Amino acid sequence: MSSTLDGTQALRFGAEVRTAADDLVQRLEQLNAIGASLSAERDLNRLLETILTAAKSITRADGGTLYRLAEDRTLRFEILRTTSLKYYLGGSTGNAVPFYPIHLIGKDGKPNHSMVAAYAALTGKTVNIADAYTADGFDFTGTRNFDKKTGYRSKSFLTVPMANHENEIIGVLQLINALDPKTGEIVPFSPSDQRLAESLASQAAIALTNRMLINQLEQLFESFINMINSAIDEKSPYTGGHCQRVPALTMMLAEAVNETEQGPLSDFHMSDKDRYELKIAGLLHDCGKVTTPVHVVDKATKLESIYDRIHLIDTRFEILKRDAEIAMLKDGSPEGRATCRERLRQIEEDRMFLRAANIGGERMHEDDIERVKRIAEYRWTDISGHEAKFLSEDELKNLTIRAGTLTAEERQIINHHIVATIKMLEALPWPRHLKNVPEYAGGHHERMDGKGYPRGLKREQMSVQARVMGIADIFEALTAKDRPYKKGKTLSESLEILGKFSLNGHIDPDLFDVFVRRRVYQRYAEMFLDKEQIDGIDESKIPGYRG
Repeated sequence: MSSTLDGTQALRFGAEVRTAADDLVQRLEQLNAIGASLSAERDLNRLLETILTAAKSITRADGGTLYRLAEDRTLRFEILRTTSLKYYLGGSTGNAVPFYPIHLIGKDGKPNHSMVAAYAALTGKTVNIADAYTADGFDFTGTRNFDKKTGYRSKSFLTVPMANHENEIIGVLQLINALDPKTGEIVPFSPSDQRLAESLASQAAIALTNRMLINQLEQLFESFINMINSAIDEKSPYTGGHCQRVPALTMMLAEAVNETEQGPLSDFHMSDKDRYELKIAGLLHDCGKVTTPVHVVDKATKLESIYDRIHLIDTRFEILKRDAEIAMLKDGSPEGRATCRERLRQIEEDRMFLRAANIGGERMHEDDIERVKRIAEYRWTDISGHEAKFLSEDELKNLTIRAGTLTAEERQIINHHIVATIKMLEALPWPRHLKNVPEYAGGHHERMDGKGYPRGLKREQMSVQARVMGIADIFEALTAKDRPYKKGKTLSESLEILGKFSLNGHIDPDLFDVFVRRRVYQRYAEMFLDKEQIDGIDESKIPGYRG
């Protein structure tokens, strides 16, 4: 009989050992899987939640808290989870944690060893307590108060410091109430629970440190980009907002395309990495403008360089008027006075005409160009007493600019900013997830028909992202109200011009359809345009829109 019992006990013991071993193997496999998921998580809040959820699962804990060590040497509550109470605070829940942080150093200047979480952070040691109500050496007053309010019974505690690869404590993982998998009763955390939790805490600390470091580097990188854009803004207040508005509009249109489920663009989809890459490209799309001379960027009138040279021409007109009056005085006859009055009238009309021509516009008529050339043939006596043509060759060239305020050479200087942008961006050692930034940013002046610049690319040679940025750049320029040489156009005017561009091979017609159909223009207008620019839109009358 005794031998039979011994054999039964041995079998039962062996079965229990195998079950425990299988359970440990299963939890180790779970730990490995958790480690992989921690490394892949990009969002800091989700990462913190994953750490605590995984720790609760792997140790079969009912509750848990994750603290992070702040710069002021306090432990701040980040995430709280208690399954039986359905108590969820912090992280992505949107419910703030209402507890004060735990100070590592007391008011007396001594280490705070009375709080178990502070003790673990200060010493780097794990604390495993079977029952908080009977444990010595730690203050669990706050725990008891929590239990009184909720009817909960906090019993077993496992408090694990989180040390990164440099052995720096960055947080504390605290687990509460281990549950027996068979009975559901609260039991102490076992030695294997502790080892698994410590292993998880180590992996989690490294993953958390890496994610924080990456976030800090990204913030530094974006701050550096914003610094470049601020330099451009300071250099040219007229186009300062452009560096901020184009990225915003680019992302609006890209998201609209991403949500498109039908048509030729239905296959376009963006991940979070794709979005970040496009965002960076948008912010850097005009970084080459740091090389563009201020007097060209800010050229508000045709004769402006360091100053507006129209005032020099005004002075010459005054000299012509003076000479005419002197001639009249010398002549003294009624005919001479009449001739002088006519001459003065003509001089004043020509002066006002050149002032108007100097402002620039969308189109200068051929007759006006010929009139400028006739005025240029006037003769005047300069300060040295030499007779000279009224307008220099450079002044004549500028005043006969057919559209805008820039000469062909100055337009080349402006256009060079995109070449500079590409050179600057291609010189950087981009990580793999940002490798397309130069292409996206460098393609916004290309055209679908290959007539753009600087590379003359055609539609099929360009990414959707680069084509999106091209539309954003044009629409922002059309509606911009801060240019020195024009007023911001209304929505209807801008959409009409953009629609014609979609018909003549300038922009992508499929993207233009999305731009109108999803009313991207309206959302942008509400954010950035003046009320008087936002007029009524009849989409059926927009050129090139296919609906």
